[in-house]
Amino acid sequence: MSEIQNVIKDIQNIMRKDAGVDGDAQRLSQLVWMLYLKIFDDQERALEYDDPTYRSQLPEEFRWRNWAANPEGITGEELSEFIDTELFPALKKLSVRGHKESSTIIRSVFADTYNYMRNGTLIRQVINKINEINFNKQADRHEFGDMYEKLLKDLQGAGNAGEFYTPRPLTKFIVDVVAPQLGESVLDPACGTGGFLVNTLEYVRENAPVKTQEDEGLLQSSIRGIELKPLPYILATTNLILHNVENPSMLRRDDMLASKALTEYGPKDRVDVIIANPPFGGVVADGTQANFPSQFRTKDTALLFLVLFVHLLKDAGRAGIVLPDGVLFGENTSGTIKKHLLETCNVHTIVRLPQGVFNPYAGVNTNLVFFTKGEPTKEIWYYHMQLPEGMKQYTKGKPIKHHEFEPVRKWWNKRKENEFAHKVSIEQIQERNYNLDFKNPNGGEQVEQLSSKELKEIILKTEKAVIELLKSI
Repeated sequence: MSEIQNVIKDIQNIMRKDAGVDGDAQRLSQLVWMLYLKIFDDQERALEYDDPTYRSQLPEEFRWRNWAANPEGITGEELSEFIDTELFPALKKLSVRGHKESSTIIRSVFADTYNYMRNGTLIRQVINKINEINFNKQADRHEFGDMYEKLLKDLQGAGNAGEFYTPRPLTKFIVDVVAPQLGESVLDPACGTGGFLVNTLEYVRENAPVKTQEDEGLLQSSIRGIELKPLPYILATTNLILHNVENPSMLRRDDMLASKALTEYGPKDRVDVIIANPPFGGVVADGTQANFPSQFRTKDTALLFLVLFVHLLKDAGRAGIVLPDGVLFGENTSGTIKKHLLETCNVHTIVRLPQGVFNPYAGVNTNLVFFTKGEPTKEIWYYHMQLPEGMKQYTKGKPIKHHEFEPVRKWWNKRKENEFAHKVSIEQIQERNYNLDFKNPNGGEQVEQLSSKELKEIILKTEKAVIELLKSI
């Protein structure tokens, strides 16, 4: 185990002793606001070195170096009281000093963030552990970046917090095939922990390539992420800083479904690329439906986001998104929205994912849907990904891996029907009333192999149900 892994493990063990922190999601939230302030302070040290005229937007008494850096500094009740009655109120109402954008980011980060720890002595122990990491040291930063990705992945097992994290192999595959270019505007309207944005940065830096500071500035100013909830927002902000974004002002806390009517998003809001995993299975806030034309009104968040995506894309704009099976086979308003999508965009590919990709947070089957705006759909290619041999479904301990997308990548540019791939005409889709839930006709569907014990349990359960039904008759 590496030094940084040991540090994080020690911090988690310390937090478990504190009565105020309940569960993995709160532990992560507690850890991240502290990490954010340490990373921010290390970043300011680098800026001060490069520019002697740099002035922090934080008052001196609230800079990490002045209250947290000294291992023999304030502790116990004094530290708890300082954090709760001075630090947090000051950060939540931070006035503009120095860099205006940074002041806004800090206020947004701390607007709904809380100090869950109640034991000031334990807080001091956590702070001293965090001080063992130097985020201006490239090796520490790189190693912690990998560790941070693992922390984000652990969100999948942290109750409802799992909705904020999209497995890294999915985000990377979507970004790779959508292939954003330097200077293209890229939007994730429900960015969660920022996985799609981080992958976009990595992809463009590697493939554009980004050669100058001007190129890097153009890249960072071209991506935008919107996130409503406080925990993923601070996670995304920290994630971007760890990936060399000096000032993550491209992130904004907002609800793009509720903040204004669809028609109020005009030409200046349109983008070249949308990559997203919109929240599904949720219900929108009261009144949100009124922001959409009557034929598209629904309480299903995934469907409303789909309408928004189509509206926000420029002509010839490209999208790669995650959608649940329910959207594919849904009727009524769902059918109307899919008809609109297919008439205004070329939905060229749907990758049907194996069962359990989002376990344990969500057990629903999901799909990767790719489309280009500006011309109607004539046919859709389907690719049915398979579970690794011997697996019934993905689990937290055995998640989807990058290499499992290799067969799809090889097929992508040289499309031919095979046991896993087939295409469907728009006429076939219209005949089914815009039901996009097409099974694989070529024999490549996986059949779940059940043990004799599992079969016996299913038979007994069915027999009991039949007996109860007969009794009621």
